[in-house]
Amino acid sequence: MMRGMNMQQMMKQAQKMQKQMMAEQEELAAQTFTGEAPNGMVKATFSGDKQLTDLQIKPDIVDPEDTDMLQDMVLTAVNDGLAKVDQATQAKMGKYTRGLGL
Repeated sequence: MMRGMNMQQMMKQAQKMQKQMMAEQEELAAQTFTGEAPNGMVKATFSGDKQLTDLQIKPDIVDPEDTDMLQDMVLTAVNDGLAKVDQATQAKMGKYTRGLGL
């Protein structure tokens, strides 16, 4: 009989944790993260669920003769923004996956 109660308590605790996790995921998705290239020449803004929501390029960086530099700046800003989303996700959600090998 005790065994059934423990299982029931575990299920309630798992459901509570699942609700908390979903709430934190929603909170994270509502946040914005901005990655930047050096000197803020390019800015890439992402939602917490890694959707690119804005890309700003300062006009003075646009040089038709040097598109490689612009591409590098965009890549730097995008990767910086995604890294910020990943860091925030790990900080918020890592407590749920620690010890699970995920």
